[in-house]
Amino acid sequence: MSHRLLIQEACLADGRSPALEVGVDLMIEDGRIAWLRPHGESDAGDAEVLDAGGATIVPALVDAHSHLTMPGGSHWIERGSDPPERLRDVARRNAARLVEAGILWARDVGSPAGPDGRAISLAVRSDMSQQQNSPYIRVAGTWIAKEGYLPMTIAVADGDGLRDAALVQLDAGADFVKIMLDPPDRSDRCPFTVDDVRLAVDAVHRRGRRITAHATILDGARVGAEAGVDSIEHGMELDDEIAATMHANNVALVSTLSVLASWATFARTTRIERFAGEEGKRKLAARREGAFAAIRAAYRAGVRIAAGSDFGGGSVRAGHLAWEVEQLVEAGLPPHEALAAVTWRAGELLDVEHAGRLQPGDPADLVLVHGDPLSDPRALWRVWTVFKGGQRIA
Repeated sequence: MSHRLLIQEACLADGRSPALEVGVDLMIEDGRIAWLRPHGESDAGDAEVLDAGGATIVPALVDAHSHLTMPGGSHWIERGSDPPERLRDVARRNAARLVEAGILWARDVGSPAGPDGRAISLAVRSDMSQQQNSPYIRVAGTWIAKEGYLPMTIAVADGDGLRDAALVQLDAGADFVKIMLDPPDRSDRCPFTVDDVRLAVDAVHRRGRRITAHATILDGARVGAEAGVDSIEHGMELDDEIAATMHANNVALVSTLSVLASWATFARTTRIERFAGEEGKRKLAARREGAFAAIRAAYRAGVRIAAGSDFGGGSVRAGHLAWEVEQLVEAGLPPHEALAAVTWRAGELLDVEHAGRLQPGDPADLVLVHGDPLSDPRALWRVWTVFKGGQRIA
């Protein structure tokens, strides 16, 4: 006998309309959304009824920039050398926190490799693929970077190396590829040319997969945009010209503004020289304003904006994606666009049509929160209950 559940008299915010829809009924049948209708238009029949008065339905959230195997904190880079089983345990704890926060999709954009050379995130994806209480995972494998970058990366010298390393990642089972366009010496010049990056882009696209680029500096974003990567991660120094190139080449932006917000607390509670004193505060404020300006430039140019928390890669922790939505609104993004960035626009990056979406026929992956996230993004912190495939899991 089929199971039917009516979520009754809720509000709805799906990241597509700027207005909150009030008085909505949503029917779940056999794990899928059967219909969404104004309250009272349809009889519940023999369905179980959940009174959702005072709550808002949102699609299950998508963290488009995450590091499941990493614990974060001041020494997150050092932790990348921890034994694989310890990092897999970190991933299990992080996954539990995601589910509690209504985040059912994690786009893992970089993981340390185990002794066999394979990214640990591949094993984590396999571990969680059959677990109802875990998020869905898409993984990039291990970072690919210029020689001399972080020790956890695959080091390459040129475009041929980028291409070859990208194909190795795909052969190992990665869902997509992540390259690093920041230099090892913290200068303002991308360590690869446009032609270098295009070699990797073309090779990955011939496989029918996607490639994304870490670029916090202006020149890195320029190179990635001109080479036609599928997305720029961070993109904290975009200008109007680069944003226009991104739009023309269908390059998305994945924001991580909450990282900068977290550094404000990080600076006060850790001894990190570049954040110390009044000068450190001024530098951090300037960098944050620059990142806000980059969001505005991307939005003006019509760039698709998705968002991630970057948990595990610093001081933001798993389950804090709502912070990113708050930051996007503060940067000037309309609230429904900020919600879209962590729902259906982020889902587009995964190549999963229903991720972050609520339509009849879709798996019933949804969250109920208290309040209106279109007028108060902090409502996304107030998760009441979470459904995955129609089952209530949190």
